[in-house]
Amino acid sequence: MPKTQYRIYVVELSKRVFTENRRFREANPQFNGVLECLYVGMTSKTPKERFAQHKTGYINKKGHKLSSNIVQKYGSYLRPSLYNHIKPMESRAEALKMERLLAMELRRKRYAVWFN
Repeated sequence: MPKTQYRIYVVELSKRVFTENRRFREANPQFNGVLECLYVGMTSKTPKERFAQHKTGYINKKGHKLSSNIVQKYGSYLRPSLYNHIKPMESRAEALKMERLLAMELRRKRYAVWFN
């Protein structure tokens, strides 16, 4: 059986998330309204499959909701140009670390970013 690989992905969010979601706004004091609002995540699926799960409010067999409310409500589309340079990773821990690193890098570039 092939080893699970984890991928990082980025979703562009509607700018309404910044005006309508207090937690998102408080997490992004550096945002000046010029660049986009983004969600950074990691998955063992393809980014396209994972985005579809977010948009449909996917619930797994154990009854846990696996989609982000922010992506479900405000997600517009994937932004592959912001994550295609990142190779798939072998461990979940490594992917979580990369998710955070990418999110912080995008915030430094003045994007508004949400990640878990």
